[in-house]
Amino acid sequence: SLAFSFFFLAAGVSSASDHGPTPQKADEKIAIAAPPAAVWEVIKEFGSIGDWHPGLAKVTSEGGNKESATRTLTLKSGGEIVESLDDYNEKEMSIEYRLLKENLDAFPVSFYSDQISVHPADGGSEVEWTSRFYRADTTNEPPEDKNDAAAIKATTDFFKAGLSGIKAKAEAKGKG
Repeated sequence: SLAFSFFFLAAGVSSASDHGPTPQKADEKIAIAAPPAAVWEVIKEFGSIGDWHPGLAKVTSEGGNKESATRTLTLKSGGEIVESLDDYNEKEMSIEYRLLKENLDAFPVSFYSDQISVHPADGGSEVEWTSRFYRADTTNEPPEDKNDAAAIKATTDFFKAGLSGIKAKAEAKGKG
């Protein structure tokens, strides 16, 4: 009966991982000692991410802040990814966009849909950056560099670096 229980346990473990990828999420926030309008000024142009994100070597964009505008991000670590604007809301100080063209070696995510928004908070602002995404390798047994953990780490690190860049730029403007 011990062998029978073990078999059931082993069978349960393997079938749990055999259903392909599940959507992952990242949600990062940062407090900024500047009014929301000043923070929004830093990030409101869809194509301006290169002005404040330290992880980017170059950004080219087309379409401004109109729906389906695109931007191509050249990562300092190498490689390019292309994003497409889904929703731009000046009043809500919010931008929603998605991955249009993946580069699994440059960024280990096969698809994402992100939102970055500015909110008033404690006499200053809070910027929140959220993502819903799938790992790079959507097979049942992805290699370590393209699994859920790699996708979560890459997205979280990218957001944290970007949020620090927004904070530095917005707070410097306030002092300048």
